[in-house]
Order: sequence, then C-alpha cells, then structure tokens
Amino acid sequence: MRILTLATTTFFVTAAAAAAHAHAFLDHAEPRVGSTVPSAPREVVLTFSESLEPAFSSVEVSDASGHSVGQGKPRISATTMRVGLKPLPPGTYRVRWHVLSVDTHTTEGNFTFQVGR
Repeated sequence: MRILTLATTTFFVTAAAAAAHAHAFLDHAEPRVGSTVPSAPREVVLTFSESLEPAFSSVEVSDASGHSVGQGKPRISATTMRVGLKPLPPGTYRVRWHVLSVDTHTTEGNFTFQVGR
C-alpha cells in the first residue's frame, strides 16, 4: 500500500511540475524589455519558451499616445513572433502580446522600450 501511495504521489507531483512549464512565457525580446535603444528598430522580435499557435497569437506596438506603430501582421515561426514597425521618432513604446501555445495555454503581457535618450 505504501508503494502504491508513493507511486501515485510521485506521479501527481511530476505531472503538476510538467504542466507548470507548459505555458508559452516570454523568454526574451528585441528591443530588450525596458531598454533604451539609440535608433529606431525596424521590428520587434519576441521569443517564447514554447511554440506558438499562429492563428491565436498577436502583438501590438503603440506609442505613448496609444497609436499603433506596428506594420503588418506578426510573423510567427515556432517560438518566435516578429512584427515590423513604422519609422519611430524618439519616445516610449509599449509592446502588448497575447499568445496561445501549441498545448492550448494562453499567456499575455506587456513591456516598454525607449528610442533615443
């Protein structure tokens, strides 16, 4: 009976740990989260910890007034999502993302970066 209880407990702990790592979390971004870049980037690149479902994943980049500065639809390949940018003047920009990983879990988040001083 102890062996069965131990085996069952081990199974559930292992399954819970695996499930906790199954979401697509932002691993890194270019421009970097919270960074200041000297010149305007041509695109924002987000890399996640899991592969994404392209049909249900999105990213928006906006200026301080809330106007979209993204150009076209995001391009998604496995764990990477890219979106082109219009020419950006100096200022602060917000990146908002919402993704669905291929295992059907959604995550979302946002960050800012600055162009110029």
